[in-house]
Amino acid sequence: MAKLVIQGRNKLKGRVKIGGSKNSSVAIIPAVLLGDGPSTLENVPAIRDVQVFAQILKDLGALVSLNQNTMTISPNGFASHVAPYDLVRKLRASYYLMGVLLAKFGKAEVGLPGGCDIGPRPIDQHLKGFKALGAAVSLEGGVVRLHANKLQGAPIYLDIPSVGATINIMLAACMAEGTTLIENAAKEPHVVDLANCLNAMGARIHGAGTDIIRIRGVKSLKGTSHSVIPDDIESATYMMAAVATAGDVEVEGVITKHLEPVVAKLREAGASIEQNGDYIRVIGPERPDPVNVKTLPYPGFPTDAQQPLTAMLTRARGVSVIHESVYENRFGYVSELIKMGANIKVQGKTAVVEGTSRLVGSPVRATDLRAGASLMVAGLSAEGTTEVYGLEIIERGYESVVEKLKGLGADVRRVED
Repeated sequence: MAKLVIQGRNKLKGRVKIGGSKNSSVAIIPAVLLGDGPSTLENVPAIRDVQVFAQILKDLGALVSLNQNTMTISPNGFASHVAPYDLVRKLRASYYLMGVLLAKFGKAEVGLPGGCDIGPRPIDQHLKGFKALGAAVSLEGGVVRLHANKLQGAPIYLDIPSVGATINIMLAACMAEGTTLIENAAKEPHVVDLANCLNAMGARIHGAGTDIIRIRGVKSLKGTSHSVIPDDIESATYMMAAVATAGDVEVEGVITKHLEPVVAKLREAGASIEQNGDYIRVIGPERPDPVNVKTLPYPGFPTDAQQPLTAMLTRARGVSVIHESVYENRFGYVSELIKMGANIKVQGKTAVVEGTSRLVGSPVRATDLRAGASLMVAGLSAEGTTEVYGLEIIERGYESVVEKLKGLGADVRRVED
């Protein structure tokens, strides 16, 4: 266990380089196993989830080389359709192995995934898609077993625009016979990034980023080289930290279009924002104005940015209302913010945040990745010392977080506990 010790009330200033997208990486890394030859992935973030996925691929027999932000994966030796349960349970995105193994071998055994506890995230839409493609599905002892003599393209309508289901169906369908049509598909940037990578491998996927994705199956895929898109949630977190601390921060290496809903809300909160090419400069007011937010699938306000935004709004001049429409239990971290003096009331999926001029440092615990980001933002804006226990949880999705914060003038340090 490790903790992040923060001496607060330092205005963040300077530049921070954004790493590759966590959400893209954990989909693309297993996807390249479908190629007949090696693939090279660049701009892969140096985070714990990537390291876990690399070990999963090694256990499946693939050859994996990870050198800083470049990952080389060769499917030579990849022959097992059974995913290692002890590693699968460490991250949610391990369920993408279902689509990959089903497409590669016509069968798969994958334990129900782990990851952050933010409420029920059922995989019923994933299984619905696999069944439509012709797979038999069973769930025994916490392990999903899939089997198909032949995968056949089919029309699939998702009851909700699930990112995970959209990606898993794309993975399974890209080598199925015939055409698959995913309606009410998720449109998140990492869905598009995965489609671009698969198309570079020889897949025929059209419409990624829209409501309808059409996949024409091919007989085989090849290896490729691909650069992962920048992480929009890491970008949003540093932007919100700048506003929370009344700082002046440039986030570099971003795709500004992916951050439009975040930029809109930060401007509403009184931040001054400049955009030019691949960077965004955020200058925070002395205290932000209150805003009302409802999380929605892309291009709405991202659910993964809700927690750091809430931390930022604890210092607003007034009352903000935040409605979480994506996940059931994403306000579990609020009790930790209250320890620091935040005034927040939660009822169901809605949080009412009454801003205060003063947060006070306190020992708090990260219960999940984005909750950890929230406590980090709160600690940076609080008086005194904040100890965020569970730093390794934050490091699941934030590359070199201690070094990047120090580069912005924050007084932070990592302490092994």
